[in-house]
Amino acid sequence: MKSFLGFLFGVFLCLILSLFAGESPTHVLMVLLKSAFGSKYDLGLTLFYTTSLIFTGLSVCIAFYAGMFNIGAEGQLIIATLATAAVGILFPNVPSSLAPLFGIGVAIITGGLWGFIPGILKAKRGSHEVIITMMMNFIAAGIASYYVVGALKSTTSQNPESEMVSPNYLFKSFDPISQFFQDSPANLSLLIAIFLAVALHFFLFRSIKGFEIRALGQNEEAASVAGISGVQLKTLCMTLAGAFAGLVATNEILGSAGKFQLGFSPEYGFIGIAVALMARNRPLRIIFTAFLFGALQKGASDLDLETNAITRDFAKILQAVIILSVISFALIPLNFEKVKKWIKKQA
Repeated sequence: MKSFLGFLFGVFLCLILSLFAGESPTHVLMVLLKSAFGSKYDLGLTLFYTTSLIFTGLSVCIAFYAGMFNIGAEGQLIIATLATAAVGILFPNVPSSLAPLFGIGVAIITGGLWGFIPGILKAKRGSHEVIITMMMNFIAAGIASYYVVGALKSTTSQNPESEMVSPNYLFKSFDPISQFFQDSPANLSLLIAIFLAVALHFFLFRSIKGFEIRALGQNEEAASVAGISGVQLKTLCMTLAGAFAGLVATNEILGSAGKFQLGFSPEYGFIGIAVALMARNRPLRIIFTAFLFGALQKGASDLDLETNAITRDFAKILQAVIILSVISFALIPLNFEKVKKWIKKQA
């Protein structure tokens, strides 16, 4: 309830800001809503953004529960997307019945490896995961740039992008989401993301290993006394975090674009931090907060055209104000039972 009130208050503040910028708050709100939900195509694009944000939100979430802060989701998704595109280009003869699974496996393994490195350094050497993952973001971006303008460079386009992967790898031939949202990039990855959010919820709150992870994040010393291996669990959680972020490749490569494009990510990895924070690290809530941020991302894209003083960068202001508002409301000691009693008395 507090999160919802914080969200409403944040939206109200953003509309006030648009008024100071010289735009009608009502007009800005209508542009956002129409752009995000105005047509089947618009909704499909909103769900496309939502899918990647669920993956990165889960990536940040699992690391949080182990007492770590994964800043590296952006690098993990970039390297996994590059690897998925590379195998789709270099191994075109994989049977169509296996190719999508092969691509998904490559995305999971590559992203997981990119998360395993800071995880093992944190667990074994005490290295700070924030510093390591931030540096690995730059390494991933550098590797991607090197191969996209080199070995994987497209011969049919002047844009910094790779060749198309083999059609065997694409979801479209059997993808019900893509067929329903025709001409939009929404695809089967949405169902995969929702399934993983539900699975992570049960893993964290209904399994022994999940309990151990939560205990480790709450108090590492007490967990160690209880015989819980911090080294093993920290490494596991950062590897899972990388794997979740790496699955953005299924949304980008296997489900929609079919090729790696430099700059394809509107900072999914960093927005995923906001998604997880607003959901208070609850996997099921991440589905809804990701949808909210996906709608903001899509809705703000038309502000450049429909307003005179506000651009699509306004989405970042929206996200920041809403996050601060939600956090602020979480700190307010609201007693909803007293509020209900007061309302009944007034009635």
